[in-house]
This record gives sequence, structure tokens and C-alpha cells, in this order.
Amino acid sequence: MEEKSMSFKKFYTSFTIIGAVIAIFGVIFHFLQTSNGWKKLYDLPWFIVIIGVFIAGYSIFKNLTNKNEDAVVDMSSRAIKMFFLNNGIKIALGIMVIIIMIIEPNFMKLKVLRDILAQASPRMIIALGICFTLLIAGTDLSACRMVGLAAVISASMMQNPDYANRFFPDLPHLPVIVPIILAILACMIFGLLNGFLVARFDMHPFIATLATQVIIYGACSLYFDMPPNNSQPIGGIRSDFSAIGQTLLWKDKLPSNIGGIPILIPIALLFIIVIWFVLNKTVFGKNVYAIGGNREAAVVSGINVPMTIVGIFVLASALYGVGGVLEAARTAGATNNYGVGYELDAIAACVVGGVSLNGGVGKVSGIIIGVLIFTIIQYGLQFIGVNAMWQQVIKGVIIAVAVAIDLSKYRGK
Repeated sequence: MEEKSMSFKKFYTSFTIIGAVIAIFGVIFHFLQTSNGWKKLYDLPWFIVIIGVFIAGYSIFKNLTNKNEDAVVDMSSRAIKMFFLNNGIKIALGIMVIIIMIIEPNFMKLKVLRDILAQASPRMIIALGICFTLLIAGTDLSACRMVGLAAVISASMMQNPDYANRFFPDLPHLPVIVPIILAILACMIFGLLNGFLVARFDMHPFIATLATQVIIYGACSLYFDMPPNNSQPIGGIRSDFSAIGQTLLWKDKLPSNIGGIPILIPIALLFIIVIWFVLNKTVFGKNVYAIGGNREAAVVSGINVPMTIVGIFVLASALYGVGGVLEAARTAGATNNYGVGYELDAIAACVVGGVSLNGGVGKVSGIIIGVLIFTIIQYGLQFIGVNAMWQQVIKGVIIAVAVAIDLSKYRGK
């Protein structure tokens, strides 16, 4: 069979040109829409521009970071088949997004994209935490309850002094950072418990985190039921705390069709950069991949596997805590049921983004794509009025297909 290939530089240069052409087409499309008054197309031209700029920018980045001048891109039928196997569900979900846009053109507004990104930001941080446990061929079912715990703890200490149903009536005015740190530390204690059970007793992460999940929910519910609150939803949140999740940056400087950038987006970007650095540029990150790839080989090579596993669960729990705090700030409230189902969404988003359940494989860029696609689908289904029960069915199908595709990659090995 004839092998086909193209030089790495030529391949990505071609995509740089394609991206530039798409972006230019989007700009032309915008002026045509403005002059002809095509209202039903809303901000579609700008979506085209964004896609074009992303393709061109990514291609330029790949060319600039390529250190092997003789590198080639495999263009054989086998390579193309593997590409569709690896990205098939992303393509299918992309098609679903296009269908949603056709059904409801209002979905093609930049404000909708802004709201989706804001909603995805806390979930992104949670997924970045859970990806560490997946990279060592584990999981973490306690993530959802840690999100709820962090939300309840932080919100309970951030109520207005004159709120009628104040959780702590005599609590003095606290700096915002204090409840945030306490909420994250509480989650890290349970993360330490997860790591201890897995590392010390070689307990499967599924069982260990399932047990911890039940403990956390019970502890959070007991805290939530303390008088005078008595399991009432926590409200009356201070404005300096809710600002962490609701502030719109550059609201008066950006066009009205955007209306400002939610502060949650740059916060999520910051954590994305930090986690990318940890996974790719630190010894700890290399050890995570090594343990997930081959635990026995990691032990032989001198890696302290138990301590690394404990560190993984503690770091993951800190990220869940951050996600819970941001959710409480975004919604200006909390209950002990906050975060329910978030762990399954995060696992599904990671798998859709290319993180293998077999461990040792996964990139931050893939997690970003997975979370965004999953959030867009969920938001889009709500947007077009799909029944909530059918949404659960569709979500389950996506998870099943994503896992089946992931496992099929390794069936022959």
C-alpha cells in the first residue's frame, strides 16, 4: 500500500491559509449582512471569523513550536481513519451544534456564546481536577459533593449582616478570601482522605471516592441543617463575594452585542495555564503520566507512587473547591445539593476531549474542547426547549459513545 505524507510545515501552512480565508469570508459576510439586513443570521459572521482565526492561530502555533525540520504528517488512509476514530464524537457533536443553530437562529448570538463560556468556566476547573485522577486510570466520584461543600461553606460566611435568615447571626465581617480558603481547605482534607485510601490500601479509586462522596454529603448536610439555617437555601450573599462570579469586564467598552466579558472566563483561563504548566513542565506532571502509562515501570524508575497519588487527589480536591466557590458566587447562593452530576459531566467532557480511561493519555487542550462541546450541547438543548428528561437521555448516549470509542482504541493492544 502506498504511504502518503506531507511535510509538517506545508501541512500547517495550508491550514493557516484556510483559516485566514474563512476569517476573511466571515468579515465579508458581516458587511453583506449589515447592508442587506439579514437579521435572522444574527452574529453568525463573527462565529465564522472566530473559527477562522482559531484555525489560523493554531496552525501558526504548531509551525512555530515544531523543532523537527524534517517532520512529516501521515496522510495515509490508515492515518485518516485514526483521525476520525479519535475525533469522531467531536465532529458529531459539532454537527449537533450546527443543527441547534438551524433550529433556533437566536443561538448564533455572541451573548449566548458569552453565557456558555461563563457557565463552562467553573466546570472547566472541575474537569481539570478530575483529569488528574483519570490520567492514572482512576476516577473521582466525590467531586460533585466537594463542589457542594465548598459552595455551602463559602456562601454561609458571606451573607449580608442584615439578612433575616443569616447562617451565622453573630459572625463579624470577614475578608472575602477567608471563606474561600476555608472552603478549599475543607475539600483538600477529603481529597487527602481519597488519596490515603487509594495509596495506602490500594483501594480502587471508584470505591474510595464513592465512600468519600457519601461521607462528604452527610457532613455537608449536617452543616447545612445547623440552626438557625435548618436546611434553608443560603441567600443574601454579599456583593463583594457575588462579584467574583457575576462581574462583567469592559462592559462599557465592548459592543452591545457582547455586553462585557464575565470575570469567570479569565479566572478559568488562569487555571488552564497553571494546570497546563503543572502537567507539561513539572516533575509531578511527568510522574502523573508515568503512573498512568505503566505503574510498575514508574515504581522501578524511582517515582514515589503513593505520595504522587495522594498529591493528585489533594490537588484535584482543591480545584473542586475553587469550582464550588465560583458556582456559589455565580448564582449568589448555595444548597447542599450544589454540584450534583458535575463529576459525571466532567468525566464525560474529559473523555470526549481525549483523556483515556486507561490512563496516561490526555491533554489540557482536549479537556478544554470537551468541556466546551459538552456545555454547548447542554445549553443548546435547553435553548431549543428539549425536555429535561430527553436531555439526560442524550447526555447518557454521549457518555456511552465517548467511552466506547475510547476503549475501541485499545482493544487491539
